[in-house]
Amino acid sequence: MSASSLRTVHVRIEGRVQGVGFRAWVADEAHALGLSGWVRNRRDGTVEALFGGDVEAVAEMLRRCEKGPPAARVTGVEIVDEGLPVEPGFRVERTV
Repeated sequence: MSASSLRTVHVRIEGRVQGVGFRAWVADEAHALGLSGWVRNRRDGTVEALFGGDVEAVAEMLRRCEKGPPAARVTGVEIVDEGLPVEPGFRVERTV
């Protein structure tokens, strides 16, 4: 895979996204799409994530995050940064 076919995005997801299984759902979706990165809750009530991988897979993950799991009510997905380094694999991290 060439560098031009890879993308890494750091996102913040707002709405009713905590206490609804959002992090576990993100991890499952990211694994299914072959993405690397992480997801975590933030004390301000948002969820933060880093997704890295194939350009199309990252775009699909962003689309999926706009809806979220059934109990979630997403009001916004904001790309905070792009191009950050990402380690292989996907993990759920502690709240910050």
